[in-house]
Amino acid sequence: MAKKIKIGIVCYPTFGGSGVVATELGKALAQDNHEIHFITYSQPSRLDFLNENLFYHEVDIRTYPLFEYPPYELALASKMVSVVKNEKLDLLHVHYAIPHASAAYMAKQILKTQGILIPVVTTLHGTDITLVGKDASYEPVVTFSINESDGVTAVSKDLRDQTYEFFNITKEIEVIPNFIDLEKFKKQKKDHFKKAICPDDEALIVHISNFRKVKRISDVIHIFKNIRSEVPAKLLMIGDGPERSAAEAQCRELGICDDIRFLGKLEAIEEVLSVADLFLMPSEKESFGLAALEAMACEVPVISSNAGGIPELNINGVTGFLSPVGDVEAMTRNALHVLDKDNLPTFKANALKRAKEFDISKILPLYENYYHRVMEKTSLNVSL
Repeated sequence: MAKKIKIGIVCYPTFGGSGVVATELGKALAQDNHEIHFITYSQPSRLDFLNENLFYHEVDIRTYPLFEYPPYELALASKMVSVVKNEKLDLLHVHYAIPHASAAYMAKQILKTQGILIPVVTTLHGTDITLVGKDASYEPVVTFSINESDGVTAVSKDLRDQTYEFFNITKEIEVIPNFIDLEKFKKQKKDHFKKAICPDDEALIVHISNFRKVKRISDVIHIFKNIRSEVPAKLLMIGDGPERSAAEAQCRELGICDDIRFLGKLEAIEEVLSVADLFLMPSEKESFGLAALEAMACEVPVISSNAGGIPELNINGVTGFLSPVGDVEAMTRNALHVLDKDNLPTFKANALKRAKEFDISKILPLYENYYHRVMEKTSLNVSL
């Protein structure tokens, strides 16, 4: 067991990938006897069990007539200062650069004036670098905050490389990939559920996302339409977001609504994945592809684009297939190849085998070792 650390975790408490990863990491660290303090504006959606080592501190966001928008970054920095002092934290781990890294820098400087030195680790997740961070109005702050962090990690090699390409980063970025809890995400016996959705033994295809443009929801619908013209199939669309209404309209226009169900946001997605035959991820950008990893852990092969960090997870021709972004025809051909009854069992077995390489039991020690390295380096710099 690693030496106990008191860690403050700052994240977005939403369904997005960074919030999920941060919450699951905190829960795993707590189970490994570390003391974890979540600091955010509402309780993270997956912070769903009791543990003596888990604590939650809500950031109080007050509105004042003077401000058009509440100053969340200032409220967050103040809360970090309070929690570090009162709980005697050893380290702050902030997920998603904007605005968490800059708020952590502010908190660190305030604490420094009070004789408290707190190391800060920043984890980059994707759009905080590839989309929002590149905006000219944010870039200087993002660059400064990353360089001033005591440790920086990225969830894929591709994201690390993009960070170096788009920002003037002088810090070394450690790649620690996303992970999966194989105790939770595993194939379950849900034959009755499969029978209800696919009464005639149709192929069941699944897509999970936040339905933003970058996820290319229209491509998902078109790929499914092409598959359906060749083999009997059903599609489950899980999640919600700005592209959902357009996707529903597209289904009506194509006359395939009877074979598509929009299920909205689901907590127990592993139950749906347990009966799926194929997962579609044609994204334009994807820093890692956490939803694909969750599918693979439930023995579901993946048809995806070759964008971002997906090729680091989905092995072409083994766990599924990779195609250029927007190549609907290639994705259709690959999907039909995987769904062939002679091929599907092998792809399913390969998907699970690959997912096991990202089990949290293998990734957690990487974070624990990194924390200790950052803390030792901080202590050494102080002594010098």
